[in-house]
Amino acid sequence: MGGHRAFRPSAFVRELSGYDMVSVGPAGTFVLWKPGPVAKFRAELKRKLPIETDIIFCDARDLIRVAIEHPFGDEQLPADVVRFLSVLPRAGSKRPSLPVMIPQTGDWLVHLIASRGQFVFGEYRRHMKTIGYLAQIDKLFGGKATTRNWNTITKIVTILNLPRESRA
Repeated sequence: MGGHRAFRPSAFVRELSGYDMVSVGPAGTFVLWKPGPVAKFRAELKRKLPIETDIIFCDARDLIRVAIEHPFGDEQLPADVVRFLSVLPRAGSKRPSLPVMIPQTGDWLVHLIASRGQFVFGEYRRHMKTIGYLAQIDKLFGGKATTRNWNTITKIVTILNLPRESRA
């Protein structure tokens, strides 16, 4: 992103090279090979980020496990539907009955399929109003979630499964 207080993930990775980070996409998604104590790393991130933001962590083993479970199956989707994973800061205090369609009447734009621990699985339709409906995940699960396209998640899992000498 350009302009004042810009965030450039690749520069951020270089600045925090001691953590052996890999940037995945432009949205501030990282794989860390040497995070050390989470509280220390979180404090350093907050100091270095140019904007106030929520920081959400998840364990690589948990992410690999949900990817192996293949939560979406093999069904082909229409071109305007995207699979996603939302990650909560921790397993939500609220557990709505799933599936949930948002909005509840008319054509859905967000379809929440399942949840496991801190993960919420769903699909959304490409539409201008979708981002507003994705924000309802926070309210439904009682925690601020970050959402990534399932393609991003599979890319992260591929990185996590690379042999150490291939991680560059």
